[in-house]
Amino acid sequence: MKRYMLFTLLLSLTAVLWGCGGDGKDEPQPTIAITVSQESIAVPAAGGTYDINVTTTGKEWGAYTEQDFIKYDAKNTTSKSGVVTITVAANPLTEARTGSVTIMSGAARKSIAINQQAAEASPYYAPDGYSLVWHDEFDEGTELNPNDWRHEVQNSGWVNHELQNYVNHKTPNGKLVTEVRDGKLRITALKENGKVYSGRVYAKDKQGWKYGYIEASIKLPKGKGTWPAFWMMPVNFRSWPADGEIDIMEEVGYHPDFVSSSLHATAHVHSNGTQVTHEMYCKGAEGEFHTYAIEWTAQNITTYVDGKVQLSYDNRGLGRDDWPYDDPFYIIFNLAWGGDWGGAQGVDENALPVTMEVDYVRVFQKK
Repeated sequence: MKRYMLFTLLLSLTAVLWGCGGDGKDEPQPTIAITVSQESIAVPAAGGTYDINVTTTGKEWGAYTEQDFIKYDAKNTTSKSGVVTITVAANPLTEARTGSVTIMSGAARKSIAINQQAAEASPYYAPDGYSLVWHDEFDEGTELNPNDWRHEVQNSGWVNHELQNYVNHKTPNGKLVTEVRDGKLRITALKENGKVYSGRVYAKDKQGWKYGYIEASIKLPKGKGTWPAFWMMPVNFRSWPADGEIDIMEEVGYHPDFVSSSLHATAHVHSNGTQVTHEMYCKGAEGEFHTYAIEWTAQNITTYVDGKVQLSYDNRGLGRDDWPYDDPFYIIFNLAWGGDWGGAQGVDENALPVTMEVDYVRVFQKK
């Protein structure tokens, strides 16, 4: 049996070699050459669009990039020549940035380098020593950029006994709960077939930011039962409240125009009344845009309402139970309906639908 199996194996191998030419040698593959009309592009801070001619000795070609601020449109990719149109967005940063578009044909690759100038100065306010590292002005498209944002999807009762169902962008019948319109992010709570739907969105929840000055301009909704929030949670979350929570702004509709900031940790948490919190009156918070911000360092967290200090808390050197705020946190916007706080005095479903609007969100860090 062993001799038969060995003979069969040798016979199969001989057949394979014969099929490859009989002498066991692979035919050499021709080398593919790619040429481009421009191997590097110098881009001003304002951005720009560039047409690059592509030629290949292969049968077809394609392109790709790994940078979000670079877009491309490849034409005639099934022929030996074509054009790739590269569009580079305006650079909001006060530092130059680089990227590339790679042309591929078979196993061959050719890189087109992108070198973009820095903005002369940030057009946005930030404390001295900070520069802009990420922002969303909500000026493009009609939906949130999936490279920056993720929707939470959960049924009612998921947290805090809240009544809304969080959905991805739309209700089951197609009504929008999140949309980008007129330069604003709009999060709407609405009722459909006896259920309330709303939105909860996360910015860069896989990477977050560690320390910085973070600001958003927000218009709060009106109505008994609303509970809008602008807050942060740790990227590497394991347990609450041990890993911390940073609430930059919260408000409930039954207490209109009174906005709050809170910090939660093992040593200070709302469940036993020890949370670090502060509330202040902000005239017109419901129905008008106001700025809410946090300056967060290794030594202190301070939140602001229209530039006025809301809450300030120092790192007292008592360890992680008191200061779990030395890890990356990500940004959250959500509009809850009812719940332990939002529904503490009941809800008025006649107020629905209600909308929270965000004009911009910006993240600055030390240079």
